[in-house]
Amino acid sequence: MASTSQVVVPKTWNIRCSISSLIVLLAVVFVLGIFATTKESRRWLFDQKTQRNTDKYLLSRCNLFSGKWIYDEKNYPLYKEQHCSFMSLFNGVACERFNAIAMLERLRNKRLVFVGDSLTRNQWTSMVCLLESSIAPTLKSVTPKGSLTTFKINEYNASIDHYWAPYLVESTSDHPVHHHFSSEQILRVQAIEKHARHWTDADILVFDSYVWWRRPKFKVLWGSFESPSKTYKEVEMVHTLEMALKTWSNWLEINVNRSKTKIYFVSMSAIHGRGEEWGKNKGENCYNETEPILKEGYHGSESDPRIMQKVEAAIDKLKRRGLKVQMLNITQLSEYRKDAHTTIYRRQWEHLTKEELANPKTRADCIHWCIPGVPDIWNELLYAYIFHTYSPSSKQSQKSKIYESSNSEVHTR
Repeated sequence: MASTSQVVVPKTWNIRCSISSLIVLLAVVFVLGIFATTKESRRWLFDQKTQRNTDKYLLSRCNLFSGKWIYDEKNYPLYKEQHCSFMSLFNGVACERFNAIAMLERLRNKRLVFVGDSLTRNQWTSMVCLLESSIAPTLKSVTPKGSLTTFKINEYNASIDHYWAPYLVESTSDHPVHHHFSSEQILRVQAIEKHARHWTDADILVFDSYVWWRRPKFKVLWGSFESPSKTYKEVEMVHTLEMALKTWSNWLEINVNRSKTKIYFVSMSAIHGRGEEWGKNKGENCYNETEPILKEGYHGSESDPRIMQKVEAAIDKLKRRGLKVQMLNITQLSEYRKDAHTTIYRRQWEHLTKEELANPKTRADCIHWCIPGVPDIWNELLYAYIFHTYSPSSKQSQKSKIYESSNSEVHTR
């Protein structure tokens, strides 16, 4: 078990983690329906006995999004933070096993685009780190250009992009740097083309939009931001989201090449800002946490299922219209990981006050994730879907319900 008394702040990280949290992050892997424990030790083990020729069978029979976290120091992490040379440049926060070479071959002559907010960027950074050690230094580059940042892999003529669009549609928070969640949020819910023109030729699209929706109302704009005749109306969050998703869905239906482009939507990522929900005192949060939550099916009050229910409804409508969007349900597996956030070990955009330095938990980031860590597992799920067709049996619906939990355990050792 990792020590909980030592803290390390590596100079090369923009986002830093305590060594206790980091060791847990490096050693923990989410098991997709396969679980093993021993009474004589708190150490958890994972043994994947499945052969490659049964991968498709497993994908059709099991729920990829349900399971438990276990320790696996032998096979994880899939990369080390000091070997991800782009981590600080990216402002990163630091089933079948991910195979970087296989993924690069699959991406040959293709473009993978992550669209969304800083959590999408968290996942994008993870994907780049998973791949970049397999690429010669002279054959890779990163180019930021406004809201679009491109990681180019010359040898494979491939790119992995992140596009900043926290609401998917246009908003006053569209600047990739100068935006703030606490500011008034104005949305053009019927306008998406300014963003979407950057995704049109993508072969794989990965969307995410959740964190920025966590407020009761929005100011909705009809007309352009520059128009002197523009009109505003304050609208409830759920209705604003519905309008934005309708615009997003309509764009996909009209513009996506259905024979070429695979589309995914990542469900909400867990937030751990209320420690009383897992047994700590009120006012505590993820700061100094070193172990996952072990209660099966746990979910905190900071996750709002209404948002994902609207997303699922939009995806179902697209399916009925002949366009498939696969939901990647990362919510439950993320809910357990109160120990995996960046907390105070990340770049601070503002200088900390004396009071904040004396009580650092008040500035703990319990939204974003350290890498190597949880976002790597999101990408392993994405990898599984990219490589295999998921055809669930009649006994198990493909629809990925939020907070769905496993009811069985398979002891592998």
